[in-house]
Amino acid sequence: MKFICEKSVLLKEISIAQEIIASKNAISILSNIYLDVEDDMLLIKATDIKVNFETRVPIEAKEKGSTTVFGEKFLGILSSLPDGEMEFEQNETNIVIKPAAKKIKFQLKCIASEKYPEFPAVNRDNLFEIPVREFKEMVVQTVFAVSDDETRYFMNGVFFKKEGENLIMVATDGRRLAYIEKPVKAEIPDFDGVIIPPKILNVLIKRSGDEGLLEISITDKIIFIRFGTYNLSSVLIEGQFPNYKRVIPENQSYSFTVNRIETLEALKRVSLLVEQKSRRIYLGLLPGAMSVSSEESDIGNAKEEIPCKYDGEEVSIALNYRYIEEPFKVMDSDEISIHFTEAAKAITIKPVPERDFFHIIMPMQLD
Repeated sequence: MKFICEKSVLLKEISIAQEIIASKNAISILSNIYLDVEDDMLLIKATDIKVNFETRVPIEAKEKGSTTVFGEKFLGILSSLPDGEMEFEQNETNIVIKPAAKKIKFQLKCIASEKYPEFPAVNRDNLFEIPVREFKEMVVQTVFAVSDDETRYFMNGVFFKKEGENLIMVATDGRRLAYIEKPVKAEIPDFDGVIIPPKILNVLIKRSGDEGLLEISITDKIIFIRFGTYNLSSVLIEGQFPNYKRVIPENQSYSFTVNRIETLEALKRVSLLVEQKSRRIYLGLLPGAMSVSSEESDIGNAKEEIPCKYDGEEVSIALNYRYIEEPFKVMDSDEISIHFTEAAKAITIKPVPERDFFHIIMPMQLD
């Protein structure tokens, strides 16, 4: 195997591949990135067994062949070198890396490509397309609310289903819930609700643009996603996702509206003196104003008041500040409305004007 490639082109793809890899053991094939040269294209693969990544980049091919290299060191070598053309050549158990701009040569150990795991084949019978922008928005509005409690593995992913003429995504960790629903604008085959691990979705957020179509195929156990030159697949999470409809309030008695950026900035400042275990902050509502405050502690406390559109009675609501900060960060409207009935019951966060998503948070105890 021998080829020439621009460093910047290869570095971008190897960075993504290394994000997929789980093992950092240099002698494990799962720590390696698969490289295959054919017809002036380089096929790149990475896997952690559950999530698979595949892409192709243009190269100047000198000799066909395939091998696998230790991803962490390969990425480190590429990152350390200046931009420009680089030559890669495999000889027996090593791959030799020589940049054109420097008199330096790296030799990196290889593991034979025959030992690399096979990737599952896409089921094209139930393939459907959705605009990248729409699917990406669905992921952005939900994936941050996924639970990291491995004992409740059925909440360790984003629930995705088709319901009537709509696609729905939901994520929850038991204390908050993120929900988005979009109308289907194309023929999409029916599929049962599935739970998608966040790893494949986070790659999509970071690496996909906003133009074009995304191809998706879902089987009983695997989801396949294709966009641009990227092919991703992931084993789905087994289990019964919670009945999220039970926690969505049918109606709420009160609401107030705040500026999104002002609120985020106040949260950022007040959180400097929040107790980091509980992360509890207090929202104090008065007609025309909302205060954001931390608890009294040995270190001190903080309180900030910002304008608020509210004309109800005085009320105080205790919340995990990250639970309000994270949805505010992924929303893009200037104003946000927060709906509630009483301090101890769920609050609902919506953009102004309302759109196809909302976020629900369970308050904390006031003392």
